[in-house]
Amino acid sequence: MPHDLFCPRLIIAALRGGGGKTTLTLGLIRALRNRGLDIVPFKKGPDYIDAGWLAMAGGRPCHNLDPFLMSWEVILDSFARRVHKADGAVIEGNRGLYDGVDAHGAYSTAELAKTLKAPVALVVDCVKTTRTAAAMVLGCLNLDPQVELKAVLLNQVLKGRHESVLRSAIETYTGVPVLGAIPKLPQNSFPERHMGLVPCHEHPQVVSSLEKMGQVVASHVDLDRLWDLASSAPPLRPAPPASRPEVDSGTPPPVIGVFRDTAFQFYYPENIEALSLLGAKVLDISPLCEEILPPVDALYIGGGFPETHAAILAQNRSFRASVVAAVESGLPVYAECGGLMFLGRSLLIDGQTYPMAGVLPLIFGLEKKPQGHGYAVVEVDGDNPYFETGSCLKGHEFHYSHVLEWPAQTVRTVFRLKKGHGLGDKRDGICYKNVLATYVHLHVLGTPSWAVGLVAAARRRKALVESDRRQEHEA
Repeated sequence: MPHDLFCPRLIIAALRGGGGKTTLTLGLIRALRNRGLDIVPFKKGPDYIDAGWLAMAGGRPCHNLDPFLMSWEVILDSFARRVHKADGAVIEGNRGLYDGVDAHGAYSTAELAKTLKAPVALVVDCVKTTRTAAAMVLGCLNLDPQVELKAVLLNQVLKGRHESVLRSAIETYTGVPVLGAIPKLPQNSFPERHMGLVPCHEHPQVVSSLEKMGQVVASHVDLDRLWDLASSAPPLRPAPPASRPEVDSGTPPPVIGVFRDTAFQFYYPENIEALSLLGAKVLDISPLCEEILPPVDALYIGGGFPETHAAILAQNRSFRASVVAAVESGLPVYAECGGLMFLGRSLLIDGQTYPMAGVLPLIFGLEKKPQGHGYAVVEVDGDNPYFETGSCLKGHEFHYSHVLEWPAQTVRTVFRLKKGHGLGDKRDGICYKNVLATYVHLHVLGTPSWAVGLVAAARRRKALVESDRRQEHEA
């Protein structure tokens, strides 16, 4: 029988996306860490960029909690395992507090708050508003009384009368205390581009930006009362963890290469962790720096920004050629989004063509608006190296690229989209030899078969290569 979990925790929510929730959360985690507290960061929703920043702020990996991609039992188990022995947790919500996939707010931050029994601090963007802010807070307070909305954090406040009116109106009409008021800052330390914040891997002043925001929060937020609020969260009783697959410890571990650099950075920590738990050795590889693909038994190419590194990727001809040679020899490869683009023939940006690996006969282009954005559900309807035919996979997609040239008659796809955009025409999941490439990102806590399939393919590859070597030696 699982034991009760006592863990201070707080969810930072907002009225909408783009209201300053992420930067305030980063500052809060940093400020608490500067007080000597070990804070575990979490991000609600299928996010990589914010999660990367949250990890930097907390000095430890940030884990995603997404009720669309994974069950509530899995969420509770993951949360309990991550916060074990830590001082507390700060969970950043996504979009507005009650925003979900339908009118009932399914899979929303509010539903996560109820499941985690976590008090909520609501960030209110106060640009060009005063008393109306009280009406918005009151609406959030009354829409679902089971949500423990316990504090308000004002953002972009003008000091003096503006702050005074806001505080008085919100506390008078809602009874919710205002525990902080962040002023309108003269300089944005966290610039954005087409997919959100500039990733921390590419930001020139990560530490100083986080430290600056931590100081802002420490100066303008009542950290003592906010921590008392987090500490008031009741105990949780997570379900017993699911059994883990047995690892074949009698054979040498297969090596799975992972593209990891500033061009390819979108990986859930649980995905990498799952490969190791199943007995694989994970090897980081940079297609930006390395001349050839090192010896590996499988390859995992996640998402990222090949479009902002297209020139360097195109110039590294020897590496691209080595990837093609490995694929042609049967190397198992699983690629998501940016990895799919890298495996294509070329990438067209602003009239300039950049050659990519050329494994797949696809040409990609970039648009100014998202071409696929949101949750995705696919049915596996074709043979492939990793998933059983007929299985249903839940994931998400967020890409500004799309296929400009797609010779459908020569390309085999194995995913039928039930929800999402994919490659187009309700298809995704290009399969070639032992390559499977898709726009859809998967999370292993929602799709454990992904890691099982990839490690199994790596083991088969390793066994085949070693068998060939023995035969050559005997000959």
